[in-house]
Amino acid sequence: MRNSFILCLFFISMSQLYSQSIRKDFLEMTDYEKTELVNAFYLLRNGPDLFIDLAVFHADFFNFDNTADPTLPDLHFNLPDEPEREIFLGWHRRQMFEMEQAVQDINPEISLAFWNSSVNQSTTGPLWEEELLGSFNANWSLNRNLGANGPLPTPVEISDLMAETDFLVFSNTLERQAPHRGAHVWIGGPMNSPLSPRDPAFYFHHSFVDKIWHDWEEIHQSSSFIPTSLLRYDGTYVFNGETLPLVDPNDITDTRSLGVFYGENGLAQLDNYIVSNTYRPEEIFYYQFTIEAGDNFLAPAGTSSRLESVTEINLTPGFEAAPGSSFEALIDTENNGTSKSGPIRLVNPYPYSEDLFKPIVWEEGDAIANDKNVIIAAHPNPFTEKITINLSKRTDCVIEVFNMMGMKIREEAFQNTDTLIIKNLYGLSSGFYVIRVTNGNGDLLVAKRVIKL
Repeated sequence: MRNSFILCLFFISMSQLYSQSIRKDFLEMTDYEKTELVNAFYLLRNGPDLFIDLAVFHADFFNFDNTADPTLPDLHFNLPDEPEREIFLGWHRRQMFEMEQAVQDINPEISLAFWNSSVNQSTTGPLWEEELLGSFNANWSLNRNLGANGPLPTPVEISDLMAETDFLVFSNTLERQAPHRGAHVWIGGPMNSPLSPRDPAFYFHHSFVDKIWHDWEEIHQSSSFIPTSLLRYDGTYVFNGETLPLVDPNDITDTRSLGVFYGENGLAQLDNYIVSNTYRPEEIFYYQFTIEAGDNFLAPAGTSSRLESVTEINLTPGFEAAPGSSFEALIDTENNGTSKSGPIRLVNPYPYSEDLFKPIVWEEGDAIANDKNVIIAAHPNPFTEKITINLSKRTDCVIEVFNMMGMKIREEAFQNTDTLIIKNLYGLSSGFYVIRVTNGNGDLLVAKRVIKL
């Protein structure tokens, strides 16, 4: 049974309810929310596959600093030298929103959740249980290696990051150091590669990264970007027959612009927000603990919104639901700690090979040790007809060429040489390819991404 009070009796007729978001620590999720979020992730793999689309896009535009054309737009590692290209935080915020909207199209009652990796660092904790993220490892062939590398951030590192006053320094430190980097390396598998959005853990982790930015912006109010549009969200990209909107990162420096709030430690504070129904015909904010709405939380005439909690809702000074609006505050006794549907476990492994991609090099110190035989040049890149690869010393090796879907399209063996030439590549389609070099024992020496014009 649900108990509610209604401040106005103007209702909009809808065939389906839609939601905005109160994102919470995954430890605060009810059993119902866990089951429904996991089910939604599995269903999104049925096609059009949003996980693959986001992962391949992320890989395609990951970082071009080391290619023949460093002017190409990219997502990572533009700071500190190229602030005019910096979109890391803005792009990933919009990416989280795209995934969350897709999840809410399946079940409007749920939102993404965040994993505070500075506090919850167990490799066997509830985040990795079968009921949440555990089942994906085998079913999607993720080959995680929890805790083998790292480290994860500490609370002191998060606190120090919050004290930084310069946005560009804050963004660069967050991206390259443990608060962002740590979870990618610590989880392993695709999370430590440009295809990291393949793993649902990516969305728990980047929701936490987004929350760090949200909390920093609440303190400093000084986020700003030089670019005025985002890759993928530039008004031209089409997914599932829909052209994604043009997004200026300066318009989303506050999560409220997307209808997103963060709840933590049993309290979600909703303030400085105007219900607009921009993204949903009814805005639903669900949090099983205490919701406080006030301090310029406004529901104008003609809008539709709902606050829903399992325990308590407080409307504090500054809250206003105007005449002609539809606003409802509701206590939910149906979904408190329960699960209304059984789990969906579609075994749908990715078609990629796990070891195709060179792990992300976050800093110069992360590079492969000098005593290993590595590629020191692959040219030309981009290529048209052939690629020449120079190694740091002579060796027996095998070169394999893969397309971005993981299909092997060429394989050649070389003996006692430090110069490898792959010819007759005219027939390849334009796009990204991965060159994989193994030694005589089959050990992976290195993998390098190249571009076919």
